[in-house]
Amino acid sequence: MRIFGAAVGAFVVAALAPLAASAHGPRDLPSEDKVALDANGQPPPPPTWYSLHYQFTAATQYHPSFDAKYTLPNSNSLSPEAESASAFVTTLFADFRLWRGGELLFNPEMSGGRGLSSTLGVAAFPDGLVYRVGNPAPAIYIARLAVSQTFNLGGGQVLNEDGPNELVGTRDRDVLAITVGRFSVVDIVDGNRYANDATSEFFNWALFASGAYDYPADTRGYTWGLLADLSKSWWSVRGGIALEPYYANLAQMDWRITKSHGLMAEYEARYNFRGRPGASSLLVFFNTARMGSYEQVLADPARYGNSVAATRADGRNKYGFALSVEQQLTDTMGAFMRLSWNDGHNESWAFTEIDRSLAFGAAQNGRPWHRPRDMVGAAVVLSGLSPWHERYLAGGGYGFIIGDGALNYGLEVIADLYYKLQINEMVAFSAIYQPVINPAYNEDRGPVHIFSGRLHVAF
Repeated sequence: MRIFGAAVGAFVVAALAPLAASAHGPRDLPSEDKVALDANGQPPPPPTWYSLHYQFTAATQYHPSFDAKYTLPNSNSLSPEAESASAFVTTLFADFRLWRGGELLFNPEMSGGRGLSSTLGVAAFPDGLVYRVGNPAPAIYIARLAVSQTFNLGGGQVLNEDGPNELVGTRDRDVLAITVGRFSVVDIVDGNRYANDATSEFFNWALFASGAYDYPADTRGYTWGLLADLSKSWWSVRGGIALEPYYANLAQMDWRITKSHGLMAEYEARYNFRGRPGASSLLVFFNTARMGSYEQVLADPARYGNSVAATRADGRNKYGFALSVEQQLTDTMGAFMRLSWNDGHNESWAFTEIDRSLAFGAAQNGRPWHRPRDMVGAAVVLSGLSPWHERYLAGGGYGFIIGDGALNYGLEVIADLYYKLQINEMVAFSAIYQPVINPAYNEDRGPVHIFSGRLHVAF
C-alpha cells in the first residue's frame, strides 16, 4: 500500500501542474462578436426542435481456465473454469426542444445477458455493458427522462452540432445548464475525452468512470437528481444532488432525500499544452445512505454473521475525490489519467468495490495506417481497498461483487487493450484483450486472460 500511496502522490502533483498552468489563459475561443460557423466555414443551419439517435452494442467475453488455490461454494469468485458470457444494450436517444434553452431528454433502453460468472469476481469488472442484475432476460426501462434548461451568459456564439441528446443550433460559449430528472451522474461529471464510453472505447468499469467514485445509481447506472453545469471561457464548475439506492447496488431508490443522497462538486480547467488541447478536473463527493460498516462487523463478526449488510443503518457516509486528466499528444493520439479515492470505512454501495484507483492510458486513431476512423487503445487499471474493507474480505466476508471467502491481498491490476474497426458509417467491431492480475485483490487466484468481441451500431 505504501507503493500505491507514493504513486498516488506523484500523480496528484503531475496532474495539478497543468491545472495551475491553465490559469495563464484559455485556449483559442470565440470572441464576443464572432459568428459561429459549421465545419465547412458556412453559416450554421437553422435550429432543430428534435433529435433522434440510436445505438446497439453487443459483446461476448471468454476466458480460458486459470489457476486458483481455492474456490469456495457460494462465493463471489470468478470461476476458474473456462467460460463465456454475452450481453447487449440498446438505446434510443430522443431530445426535444421545449422553449428557448429548454430541452426534454427521453431515452428508453433495453439490455439483457450477463457478465462472466454472473458479473462476480473482479472489482474493476471487464465488461462495461453488464450490470449487477440477477435476471439475464432482456428488460426495457427508462434510462433518462429529464428536463434541461440552458441560460446563455455571453462569450460569443458557438455551434451546437447534432448528436445523441444534442440539438442543432447556436448558443453562447458561456452557459449555465441545469438538469433535473432521471439520468446517469457520469453523463455530467467525471468525464474524460479518451475513456468515457464502454460501447466504443475502453471496456473496463474503472475506465468509463473513476473506479473509487461510488457514484449514486441504481443497478443499471441511473438515478434521479438535480445537477448544474456552469461553463465560462476556459473553466467549468459542476455540482448537484442525486438519489442513492435503498439497498446496495439494487434497483429500488431511497426517496428519503434528507437521509440518503449523493452530493458532488467538480471543477474543470481547459488549456493548451504545447499548442494541443487538454483538460484537468477534480471531483469531490459525499454520499449518505443506510450503508453497513466494515469496522462494526470486524469488531464482532459472530454477532453480525460476518456480514456487513447486517450492520446497515441510516446516516452512514462515504466521501472521496476523483481526478481526471486528458491531453492530446499528436494530431492522432491522446493520453489520459484517472485517480480516485474514497475513505472506505463503510460498504461499497452503488458502483463497485474499489476504494483506491489509478488508471492511465492512450488512444490512437488509424490515420497513420490509412484507417482514420479506426481506433486502438491501451490502458492499465490498478485498484485497491481500504484497510477495513481488506480485513473484512480476508475474514470471509462478502460484498455485492467480490468475496472469495478468504484473501491473500494484492492490488488488482488489469490492462485494457482494444482495436476498433470502423466498418462503415454506422457499424464498428472491436477486439478487446484484458489480462487480470489478482482478480478481486486475491494473489491466490489468477492471472486471468479475458478476450472480448464487441459490435456497435449507431446512427
